[in-house]
Amino acid sequence: MATYLLVNIIFMLLILAFVRIGIHTPSKKWWALLGVLLLLTAVFDSVLVYFQVVGYDLDKILGVYIGYAPVEDFFYAIFAAIVVPWAWNNFGGDNVRDA
Repeated sequence: MATYLLVNIIFMLLILAFVRIGIHTPSKKWWALLGVLLLLTAVFDSVLVYFQVVGYDLDKILGVYIGYAPVEDFFYAIFAAIVVPWAWNNFGGDNVRDA
């Protein structure tokens, strides 16, 4: 059973329900943000796995890798691409002032 994948899916569904993100067509800026986050995740997570800074129970991952990083690692980049713009728009954005 791919436990890490299951945890990621449940976590993402809970976050999406919590923030009540409506389904709409993402902007080009959002796609660029997601692309950069996924690229950085692929590079840095691959380095961390290659040098054995982190490890995964092989029975709990799908076995699909991008570089050396298991595909489950990429949920965090997707999560950041969803939640950070949402939080910025709802809790600050252009209204944030310098102290």
